[in-house]
Amino acid sequence: MPWTCADIPDQSSRTALITGANSGLGLETARALAQRGARVVLACRSLAKAEAACQELGTNGGGELIPLELDLADLASVHRGAAAVAERHGAIDLLINNAGVMAPPHQLSAQGFELQFAVNHLGHFALTQQLLPVLRPGARVVHVSSGASYFGRIAFDDLQGEQRYDAWAAYAQSKLANMMTALELQRRLDVQGAKVLSIAAHPGLARTNLQPTSVAARGSRVEALAYRLMDPLFQSAAMGALPQLFAATAPAAEPGSFYGPGGLGNMKGYPKACRIAPAALDAAACEQLWAVSEELCSG
Repeated sequence: MPWTCADIPDQSSRTALITGANSGLGLETARALAQRGARVVLACRSLAKAEAACQELGTNGGGELIPLELDLADLASVHRGAAAVAERHGAIDLLINNAGVMAPPHQLSAQGFELQFAVNHLGHFALTQQLLPVLRPGARVVHVSSGASYFGRIAFDDLQGEQRYDAWAAYAQSKLANMMTALELQRRLDVQGAKVLSIAAHPGLARTNLQPTSVAARGSRVEALAYRLMDPLFQSAAMGALPQLFAATAPAAEPGSFYGPGGLGNMKGYPKACRIAPAALDAAACEQLWAVSEELCSG
């Protein structure tokens, strides 16, 4: 039988933090967890967006909804948000690193990093590092990657795209970095004997605001046409959120695994385990990325 939101175990004693929870996959993940009783912290780029999402979800009943301002493009905001979570809640059970940007023109974060590497990878890396001490035994960290990770390459000699910037190559790099971080984190948790799971997931082709935002930002008519032609391949944001919900809650979810849609090409369908990009299985590269990320986030 396919795994659905109806299979999510009771979450009434659990606290979850979801980045990018105001729309798309994040909103649907927040909805599903709240309906199962979880206290959900909606971490969004602005407090107004977080509050609007809480208001939208509040009509559905379920667990407590808590808005939080946390801008992944600014490491100072990440540190403030993580500190606020630790102070207000003491401990959390689920950290779902969901937010992301996709293929914008070359832009820089508050600290001067290429925006996709900053938001999709570094911001979540810093958030995870700061919240690890307050994760309860049995907690899970879910890293939302993408099928684009299969095409990614970590350009250690040009991480910020200063020598050459290709929007889609930078996106694939950031999504590969998510997968590599998930695996390296699990290795480190195992060494420490920590009872915390690190798991990755991807939504396949899901209708979210990423696609129209990317088209609008770059003004690409070819990209807009491609999305129209591919529309039958897309599934809803609610379906796209199922793999990360499975990773976050299913008793069968395995640490260090990668879950995505089980249909043709892992583009749509119900959750199943997917193959991991070969580049992510290079343990030495994962360790190098971790060390570089630590250095960049501490600067």
